[in-house]
Amino acid sequence: MSAAGPVEDTLALIGNTPLVRLAGPSAAAGCDIFGKCEFANPGGSVKDRAALYIVRDAEARGLLKPGGTVVEGTAGNTGIGIALVANALGYRTIIVMPDNQSREKMQTLRALGAELVTVPPTKFADPAHFVHTSRRLAEETEGAVWANQFDNTANRKAHIEGTAAELWAQLDGRIDGFTCAAGTGGTIAGVGMGLKAFDRDCVIALTDPHGAALYNYYACGELASEGSSVAEGIGQGRITGNLQGAPIDTQFRIADEEGLHWVGKLLQEEGLCLGLSSGINVAGAVALGRKLVADGRRAPRVATVLCDSGFRYLSTLYDPEWLRAKGLPVFDWLDRD
Repeated sequence: MSAAGPVEDTLALIGNTPLVRLAGPSAAAGCDIFGKCEFANPGGSVKDRAALYIVRDAEARGLLKPGGTVVEGTAGNTGIGIALVANALGYRTIIVMPDNQSREKMQTLRALGAELVTVPPTKFADPAHFVHTSRRLAEETEGAVWANQFDNTANRKAHIEGTAAELWAQLDGRIDGFTCAAGTGGTIAGVGMGLKAFDRDCVIALTDPHGAALYNYYACGELASEGSSVAEGIGQGRITGNLQGAPIDTQFRIADEEGLHWVGKLLQEEGLCLGLSSGINVAGAVALGRKLVADGRRAPRVATVLCDSGFRYLSTLYDPEWLRAKGLPVFDWLDRD
């Protein structure tokens, strides 16, 4: 395969990520399962897309001016994306994140020059929540804008115009289903809206981790959570601005153990080192593929998002002591000693 020509600047490297057929998940589902390789973005995750659109939107609306500051509350990946975009455009960055996120994300943010503020994890209703803390910091900082990724619909616009259109082109206009988990809701809502505009029969499924409330919301109309998950950056307890009007057709709940199963298999058998959110997404794609086969769809094709690399979780997901402390199974190759 020949390499593409040069792009005009570094921000043009965001998006247009590769799509790969996943052999193991495809065999398990009985149909073709594809993963969008969002770890190929320059910031290493799907959140680069939202970061670019949010910053450009703030510029277009006259809210962000030369020498200004972008402030955001994030589990890490959006902050990394914003820091890179801000660096490229000449802005400062202040990132607020819960102090229980991976050490690698914190180190990356500091390396990128972002001012990092960590706070204890707490419920969204608590004024000390990382989102509310970031909003207050933006209000107190001269020349700052608050990215507000959860309710700023520039987030989902990135996926309507970018991710969905790319998937449609990469699969030659034939995609039967798409699924992923929701953090802000931007990806599931945006890709869902974009794909539905191409083909209203494309099935959009939410894949929800335990501890989140959206599975019950879409299944029975009630925001209610059960259990817990260690996955970072996914799981939501409210209908965010990005989730409003999301075209969710069906929903699956996936346990961490099932997500870890696919993380392990994809690493050992297909050479993909992924984070837990990607493993949960793949488990959801297998579930959706099986459902479409059972519903009589002929040779369905299902896509999901491979959110980020496992290299961002070496101190957590790939650390045997951490896994044991969380009551999770340890990958065989980590337990050889």
